[in-house]
Amino acid sequence: MSGNSDVRRYPGFGPLSVLFFVYLYLPIAVVVFYSFNANRIVANWGGFSLHWYSTALSNAALVGAVKTSLLVAAVATTLSTVVALMAALVIVRGRQVRFRRASETIVNLPLLLPEIVVAVAVLILFSELGLTSGLLKLMIAHTTFCIPFAFLPIRARLQGMDADLEEAARDLYASGWVAFRRVTLPLIMPGVFSGAMLAFVISMDDFITSNLLNSGGATTLPVYIFSLIKQGVSPQLNAISTLIMIVSVVLATVAFLVQRRR
Repeated sequence: MSGNSDVRRYPGFGPLSVLFFVYLYLPIAVVVFYSFNANRIVANWGGFSLHWYSTALSNAALVGAVKTSLLVAAVATTLSTVVALMAALVIVRGRQVRFRRASETIVNLPLLLPEIVVAVAVLILFSELGLTSGLLKLMIAHTTFCIPFAFLPIRARLQGMDADLEEAARDLYASGWVAFRRVTLPLIMPGVFSGAMLAFVISMDDFITSNLLNSGGATTLPVYIFSLIKQGVSPQLNAISTLIMIVSVVLATVAFLVQRRR
């Protein structure tokens, strides 16, 4: 068999692919379908209605949770991306930096540890420090575990960049800051954008840490949805899930178009 044979010609590949996508997306399609159910009981179809969408959008607690999640995610994304960018520059370009490999391991450490361990450690630390602001605790914790997710795409992009371009800029009497701003940053911007988007999604999706640090009215969207699930599945919960999926698809589409354009 030749090395460049088409995998789509393998026996059973087509049916298995169809079965895989049905298994993956059928539950999502069911959630979307029943979000338009007029009946309060999810399993009983009572006709098409947008009532649960209007109810979800007029829910003050839900809107507050969305605002909290967006604020925490925006702060965590900004800070974690900046820290990840600086760490990537030092680790990839700083060949003479001592303990470079150890530093890279420390940056990626939140990826290696179970999230519950990190969440408990952060909770104990904040208790010892006497930090009571729930929003501030969420921002600090989310920034911490988002750093490695932003770091990996930036590091990969920086490793694939030709270092001779920076040296050429320095040979043309550009300062280090000018060379970074005019040469390095534009070339690694797709990686920076990918890292920021990944950090934003991870922050918005986090439940374990947010649930442990949930205090002072700082309730994020995943924590609020979990409180609804404990009361039973309702068409309003399906509507909220559908809205989240729509926003996720829009963000993924925008990221894809930006990456493709660059």
